Amino acid sequence: MEQESGAEAPTVAKEISQAEKESAESILNAPGVLRIKKEFLDWNKLLKTHHGQSSSEGGSQASGEGDKTSPQEPPNKKGKWKKAKGQNKRRPHQKPSELCDVVRLCPSFLKDPDSCQFGERCRFSHSVEEYLANKPADLGDRCYVFDTHGTCPFGITCRFAKCHTDDQNENIVNPDVYSPEAKPTTSNQLPKDIQTSLRKKQYKFPKSDEYLRAIGKLSTAQGSDDNSVGHKSSVKPGTILENRVDEGLGNSSTTVVNDVQDNAQDKEVSKNGNGTEEVQEDNESPMLQMPPTEVENPAPVEANRPSGSVTDEDAIKLLPRERKKLEFADKLYLAPLTTVGNLPFRRICKGLGADITCGEMAMASNLLQGQSSEWALLKRHQSEDVFGVQICGSHPEVMSHVAELLNDTISVDFVDVNVGCPIDLVFKRGGGCALMGRLTKFEQVVKGMIGMLDVPLTVKMRTGIYEEKPFAYRVVPHLRDWGVSLVTLHGRSREQRYTKLADWDYISECAKAASPMPLFGNGDILSFEDANRHRESTGVAGLMIARGALIKPWIFTEIKEQRHWDISSHERFQILKDFSNYGLEHWGSDTQGVEKTRRFMLEWLSFLFRYVPVGVLEQPPQKINLRPPYFVGRDDLETLMASGNCADWVRLSEMLLGPAPANFNFLPKHKANSYR
Repeated sequence: MEQESGAEAPTVAKEISQAEKESAESILNAPGVLRIKKEFLDWNKLLKTHHGQSSSEGGSQASGEGDKTSPQEPPNKKGKWKKAKGQNKRRPHQKPSELCDVVRLCPSFLKDPDSCQFGERCRFSHSVEEYLANKPADLGDRCYVFDTHGTCPFGITCRFAKCHTDDQNENIVNPDVYSPEAKPTTSNQLPKDIQTSLRKKQYKFPKSDEYLRAIGKLSTAQGSDDNSVGHKSSVKPGTILENRVDEGLGNSSTTVVNDVQDNAQDKEVSKNGNGTEEVQEDNESPMLQMPPTEVENPAPVEANRPSGSVTDEDAIKLLPRERKKLEFADKLYLAPLTTVGNLPFRRICKGLGADITCGEMAMASNLLQGQSSEWALLKRHQSEDVFGVQICGSHPEVMSHVAELLNDTISVDFVDVNVGCPIDLVFKRGGGCALMGRLTKFEQVVKGMIGMLDVPLTVKMRTGIYEEKPFAYRVVPHLRDWGVSLVTLHGRSREQRYTKLADWDYISECAKAASPMPLFGNGDILSFEDANRHRESTGVAGLMIARGALIKPWIFTEIKEQRHWDISSHERFQILKDFSNYGLEHWGSDTQGVEKTRRFMLEWLSFLFRYVPVGVLEQPPQKINLRPPYFVGRDDLETLMASGNCADWVRLSEMLLGPAPANFNFLPKHKANSYR
């Protein structure tokens, strides 16, 4: 039940004189400060800030004296205040095993006492009695996994084990809920045999190898038995390749190699001596070079060949007009978000009105190596009816291989190429934003992936690399002509990051240049009014929401219902409870799964605390670039949720997941709020 906007505010502990309030109002009237009703202002903290006595905390709100979960920051030089920005790159990284039980039970022994191949040499315990004697107390009397599926695969290692184990510590099954025929709720698991062939570099890429030979990235003489990369092809320019069609270029079923090679030189966007941008004809930049892909095929693998009846699709390839197409127009797209855009969070947003979801960014080279942690980013929940995966890479060899691999192994509705990643590690290798300025390489990547996929290919990008020199306007028409199905454009450059508002005027220009290809706009949407204004004034086909969904995931509901939802603290807490349940189902209900759920919940809370309730705002709606002054909520829970103190976030997690381990440390990934 929603609370009334005019609810009485909790009384602040210390009485503040009128003179002191007037002296602190200089903070409230400063530019870039959000307007809060005066009865909800926390005058004590405002006065401390006014007199320069405020402690350095994680955000604009605080509850408590200090952050007991993060290491001490070094003092600023000369005592000057320095704005926190960027990432906490030196934050503590704890392995999940460091937070697990003192005695860890062998997973193989748990399934079958005789199945452990290591026997006495196993580093895990095979003694149930020893494990139970050291196991922490259960966290509750109800197991969400057991209640949902009728059985819990973690048995006695579950932190809610008492509700589904008998006196002999045997796992029980609820026949009213459990169904042996029930399909898994999560798909896109990497089969072990394919993972093994990837790790041994024995997986075959026949279609992508054909494409790479055509553009001179793979030697014809080597074929599929010796797939070293980087040799010139014996296929002459002008050769016609069957079944390599680019959507949007006509109904022909052929593609000329000349269009892909484009003189075999990269057109790179860079700054000349005068500080202006120009398109340069240049070979591979030494800074952006990468070693050849490690995905080689020294030996044939029979397991990768199809068996059984031959379908029409095996003999007759689909034309572009026959491939699966999606209707993107007027959809609400939850942006792919690294770390925080995990499967449980996407389930939350899906339940609150998101139409399109996309997995976290996965590195193409890691996928080709069969890394389990990278493949976990591609998992899909059954509730995600329109779902895609986002891939980041910079070389046609790697990207075409991974496109063919994904097309053969997982179920998605589209594949997205990340051309907007700003981080140095990716940029210096020619990926992310750097790929925007390498048009020939970009074209080879896009056309190669389209040729491998049976689903649409989309691209996420920024306005450019440098703040004052956007060039996405020149790239978007190329993407349309190459056959890309959708472009999502973040209205900021790589250099700019979040220091200024997104440039929606530039997004509007790009949307016109992209026509008839749909283009989605992204940046600074935190209310249905923001969404309406940008949608109507720019001509974009739809909206992508990123930080707005992290701060208030119910923004999708607000946009669809066209209202400001004055959500209560108890309703917000229920959303956190749903996240914890989804996390236990996804990552596991044992100790390791509980702590992984806690960590991702805390990462989300580092954004979620920035929400300011509608009922305490003087002039709704909240603006994403305005910093709220210290305020108290309409009840204690709302005040706790508005705290920027890491210790209070841990306290919220303990209300759902039990006490944190004694050696638990947490520091958020991002330092600041990017308020101006």
